[in-house]
Amino acid sequence: MLPYIARRIVMVIPVVIVISIIVFYIIQLPPGDYVSSYAAKMSVAGDVMSQQDMDEMRASLKLDKPWFVQYLLWMKNIILHFDFGYSFNYNKPVMAVIEQYMALTLIVSLVTMAFTYLVAVPIGIYCAVRQYSAGDYIFSAIGFLGMATPHFLLAIILMYLSYEYFGDPLLGLFSSDYVNAAWSVGKVLDLLKHMIIPVIVIGLANTAELIRVMRGQMLDELNKPNVVTARAKGLSETKILLKYPTRAALNPIVSTLGWSLTSIFTGSTITAIVLNLPIQGPVMYNALLGQDMYLAGTWLLFMAVLTVIGTLISDILLAWLDPKIRTEFRGM
Repeated sequence: MLPYIARRIVMVIPVVIVISIIVFYIIQLPPGDYVSSYAAKMSVAGDVMSQQDMDEMRASLKLDKPWFVQYLLWMKNIILHFDFGYSFNYNKPVMAVIEQYMALTLIVSLVTMAFTYLVAVPIGIYCAVRQYSAGDYIFSAIGFLGMATPHFLLAIILMYLSYEYFGDPLLGLFSSDYVNAAWSVGKVLDLLKHMIIPVIVIGLANTAELIRVMRGQMLDELNKPNVVTARAKGLSETKILLKYPTRAALNPIVSTLGWSLTSIFTGSTITAIVLNLPIQGPVMYNALLGQDMYLAGTWLLFMAVLTVIGTLISDILLAWLDPKIRTEFRGM
């Protein structure tokens, strides 16, 4: 299995390089560049930039070169100096901008991911074991409702209910008293309180979908010969359930890890804007609008790396869960 993992890690490098080229090219497809966007903002403010000023600004930012030359310079700085470029919008290095928002982004995303799997798997098992029961119908109805309701609409509804019954719409991730305060027990508790709505809103759609997947897989596994044989041998129902159908049903759930983390990251953008969350989604949105190519390119590159790493983790977990996959790995 170790040789297989080593080969997969080596394959990550060309995949990430190809993705980075595609990302950098696509970012530059819209007409204009950061200088033209900046000039448009200045003209709205009443300060018109001349063509000479714009050309000089492009030269200073090295935006006057062809896109592939800009890409090669960007990759050279990344490889040699771990320098991802300069954010034009924020007037600071890209890594400084990402570090400013990454911690809270990871906290929200990982808590949401934990919420999704810890809720979806047990409910999916329950719905399969208690098929057509009242609980199965209730959870199925909630699941379909969760998949059908847009994130931003659910966010608005929950904010309204929070304000109506508790007097606080829970905008952002901190109350005004804790935004600039040092970390303390009170700030952590305030963060946890403000994370309730984002976690529910961002995680509900994925949770609802995984419930349906888990339920369907469990129903396929419950009546297979190995389960029937185990029952005939007198094993307890709980032991049978955990050892055979649940373990087999987890395979498709585990295989979703590769895209679920990135979908939580990217799917939270509109919700983050509505809830005024200080995470990477709105930063990425503003970078694309302002054609801040190094910031946008770096974030998209990180998303690609996360997808590849998530897929590798999924494969390793699948090998641990499924003996057949482990046998195939040994033969590779």
